[in-house]
Amino acid sequence: MRVLVTGHKGYIGTILVPMLLEAGHELVGMDSDLYRGSTFGDNMPSIPEIEKDVRDVQSEDLEGFEAVLHLAGLSNDPLGNLNPDLTRLINHEATVHLGELAKQAGVSRYIFSSSCSNYGAGGDNWLNEESAFNPVTPYGVSKVKSEQGLAALADDNFSPTFLRNATAFGVSPRLRFDLVLNNLTAWAFTTGRVFIKSDGTPWRPIVHIEDISRAFLAALQAPREKVHNEAFNVGRNEDNYQIRELADMVKDIVPNCKVEYAEDAGPDLRCYRVDCSKILRVLPEFKPQWSARKGVEELYDAYKAVGLTLEEFEGDRYQRIAHIKSLLASGKLGEDLRWKVAVPTA
Repeated sequence: MRVLVTGHKGYIGTILVPMLLEAGHELVGMDSDLYRGSTFGDNMPSIPEIEKDVRDVQSEDLEGFEAVLHLAGLSNDPLGNLNPDLTRLINHEATVHLGELAKQAGVSRYIFSSSCSNYGAGGDNWLNEESAFNPVTPYGVSKVKSEQGLAALADDNFSPTFLRNATAFGVSPRLRFDLVLNNLTAWAFTTGRVFIKSDGTPWRPIVHIEDISRAFLAALQAPREKVHNEAFNVGRNEDNYQIRELADMVKDIVPNCKVEYAEDAGPDLRCYRVDCSKILRVLPEFKPQWSARKGVEELYDAYKAVGLTLEEFEGDRYQRIAHIKSLLASGKLGEDLRWKVAVPTA
């Protein structure tokens, strides 16, 4: 299948692309490459690409594709809060516009990387795909509105699918340290403290980026009737944890560390416990292979291999919000987060 992958140079995209290639798909990527200066290691995959902001897509960019896998966007809550209007334009309006252009171009499949952040302040009860949305951040709102806008485009010729990913973890060439398990393990390795910024009580479903990629592959290759205009929570039921449980797990695996709470630690409105049984039932080809404990071990080994320091993971190279602020301050990015100065792609 000929597939356009937006955000192919991002945290998940760099893991997904090799899986799609191995499955025999013909790929083209689209990415503005905001994080070209944030590569962790040297395993960046290479495919034909269109270097373009998703807001600037034109109909001719989509001609000849059978599917679009849409991962591009502002990727977390702090970045979403930096400029909520930009979050709306990039994460919501550009996502739906891409769907409109894809439909006009005859693209039959559109698989959207959504989020369990849609459920937001979900409380302690189990939530499934029919549960009410309750987003509490601009990022979560953008994902909800994108799903709604794309669903309105669905018809006999255009089939959107919504993968509501649990909170991601795992090692990637474009590693993110703002994700809970990646962050807790980094704090433990670099400081000996498993540092928790909330009171540790919120629930989070978590899922490895390889398993998110397996979900994309399963949805792409599934019969249309199984995934047409359907949402799927992506993860495993056993990988719903309270933050303090994840902290204790990290403490058990990373030597010589202790759990510590921030002085101003309090409850986090973002609390959701998610039922992921639908995807396992409807798409039996989706076979997740990672547990949280295995993920901590992978992260610890990766941090140890490069000698990660606190300054690196909390600094402006790898931290998404700090990196963007640095590019803005340097004048390389405009306030609209489009490149103003050409920079090397290495």
